Formats: sequence, C-alpha cells, structure tokens
Amino acid sequence: MSITQQIGFIVEQLPETEQRLILELVKLINTDDVLTPQDLADIEAARTEHARGETTPDRKIDWD
Repeated sequence: MSITQQIGFIVEQLPETEQRLILELVKLINTDDVLTPQDLADIEAARTEHARGETTPDRKIDWD
C-alpha cells in the first residue's frame, strides 16, 4: 500500500470534523514553495557555518 493510500485509509477512519482539520493542515503544508537542490545546499552550508561559530550575532550588527 502506497503512502498516499495509507494516509487516505487513516483519514477515512476519522470523524468528518477531524477530516476537515486534516484537510486544512494539508492545505497549509502544500504550498508552491519547493526547495531546490541549491536551496538545500545553501541551508546546509549555513548550518555548518553556524555550528562552527562563523556567524555574526544580531546584537553585533549595526542596523542603523
């Protein structure tokens, strides 16, 4: 059984009021924003820099 089928089976077991909540949740997470491989690489690079302490804290930036 595919993941989609499993989800459908589980949701069908819920009362309709809870199914509506699940529908709203899925709408929230189902956006057109898709991370590209470059986005993922950039996020990983930023996490690595942060872990090494190579980032500048907000309080040290002159925002004015």
